[in-house]
Amino acid sequence: MKILTTAKKVVDVELTIHVENGAIVKDGLQYVINAWDENAVEATVQLKEKNGAETTLVSMGSGDNTDMIRKCYAMGIDNAIHIDDPALEKADSFVFAKVLQKVYEAGEYDLVITGKQAQDTDSGQTGIILAEILGIACVSNVIAIDVIDDGKIKVSRLGDLGTEIVEVTLPAVITVSDSINEPRLPAMRGIMMAKKKKIQVMDLAGLGTSYDEVGGGSLKSEVIEFMESEKRQGGQKFEGDAAEITAKVVSLLANEAKVF
Repeated sequence: MKILTTAKKVVDVELTIHVENGAIVKDGLQYVINAWDENAVEATVQLKEKNGAETTLVSMGSGDNTDMIRKCYAMGIDNAIHIDDPALEKADSFVFAKVLQKVYEAGEYDLVITGKQAQDTDSGQTGIILAEILGIACVSNVIAIDVIDDGKIKVSRLGDLGTEIVEVTLPAVITVSDSINEPRLPAMRGIMMAKKKKIQVMDLAGLGTSYDEVGGGSLKSEVIEFMESEKRQGGQKFEGDAAEITAKVVSLLANEAKVF
């Protein structure tokens, strides 16, 4: 079995992010592997360990993704591809899916595992769009994967009414929930070995395509502006007789908060 998985470099949302003039201030930002993609990498490595799968990671976007890719190597990924092209800076989910299509078709993979969503956009569309483009099965929000044989897998997914068990014929795309596993901390030996592994780096031309060919010339969606969330206002503290406090609170809720 050949498995393709993805890893997106995103802003560390645990840090304070500042917005000026409708754009994110990039000075001082730190970047990490998207949390859901880390779950996807762990799921991929577990399938490798249990079933002898060949695993390949693809990361897209401009800039240095080396540290993130080497972390995935240290976790147990076999091969890595970085599609490094400045044109992808404003790419939407459709464009990323079209790029993944090119990678998929070049590698003839049996299974694609992606994170359910990215923690910077929370879009959750790329894997599903990829499956539609390829005309293969897709299961989203997956929390467990079991291999039946070379041509089928069984997955559990979180549905609206509970856990759903789905038998899937390969090839297929699955997007995983962060409930599927707890990503491992790479061992020192894995970290040292990851430093020596080769990362295949190419731009869109090297992949045999162009930004316009993958839909960049007519984006389906575009971020127009970033806005900071409204700051929570300080609360009020009341002291005194319980009856008087209750009447005052009810009055404020009715007249100011307009909840009644």
